[in-house]
Amino acid sequence: MEKKVAIVTDSTAYLSAEIRKQLEIEMVPLSVVFGEEAFREELDLSTDDFYKKIATSEQLPTTSQPAVGDFVTLFERLKSEGYEQVISIHLSSKISGTYQTSQTAATMVNGIEVLGFDSEISCAPQAYYVLEAAKLANEGTDGTTIIDYLQSLKKTCRAYFMVDNLNHLHRGGRLNAAQLVVGNLLKIKPILHFENGRIVPFEKVRTEKKALARILQLLAEDASKGSPLDVTVIHANREDGAEELAETIRETHPSATVSISYFGPVIGTHLGAGSLGVTWNKFN
Repeated sequence: MEKKVAIVTDSTAYLSAEIRKQLEIEMVPLSVVFGEEAFREELDLSTDDFYKKIATSEQLPTTSQPAVGDFVTLFERLKSEGYEQVISIHLSSKISGTYQTSQTAATMVNGIEVLGFDSEISCAPQAYYVLEAAKLANEGTDGTTIIDYLQSLKKTCRAYFMVDNLNHLHRGGRLNAAQLVVGNLLKIKPILHFENGRIVPFEKVRTEKKALARILQLLAEDASKGSPLDVTVIHANREDGAEELAETIRETHPSATVSISYFGPVIGTHLGAGSLGVTWNKFN
């Protein structure tokens, strides 16, 4: 007999409330903290309001993960609704303790099996895993099979992004003081990516134009292998730039599916406004 499987993620997947409702996806929010005031991502603070607030704030905000009780309450409710398994999909455990918190909560709730999936990434790629898991769960696939499938998808996922300002990365410990000064003087635009769940520099280029050209070159290399691509352009309060980049990709790769997403408050805190990213999955 099929098990009833629930799908849980966190707010950094940036899936709309409409999509979550349609596919029965549960979301636990992370928070952005301005001074003494914490705002739950999406619930208390929209992305638009966040970028307006950060533009006028003297002090950069910090971020915080959900409390273990948030997960316990959710898992207990899902159990009461007849779910037997939960797939809990979260942003990389190397940049947040959210995944570990969900697993701690799992040990505190009896009568429901919680299967954790560390996406080792965030934002649109994380959302992709969540959507794929939700489709399979709605088709009656069991949790273990879903986890195995998600692990296989990691091999085909690519994500590169570029920040507009190096100060946020420096404050987060990604660049030392000397790199910050030299980078700003030389207008270096590091292309970043996730490696083993951590954000690391992929290449350093001198201008934004060259950084975007290099990312598009990497996309073209995968496209040339003949497998169709599912591409998402991600932006931090830079919709015009994202639209322009997406249109370029559509013209160059007419067989690709191209969409636009965004870096919300929590991830935007660490990358800063103006950041752009491109992520894609290959279908062999």
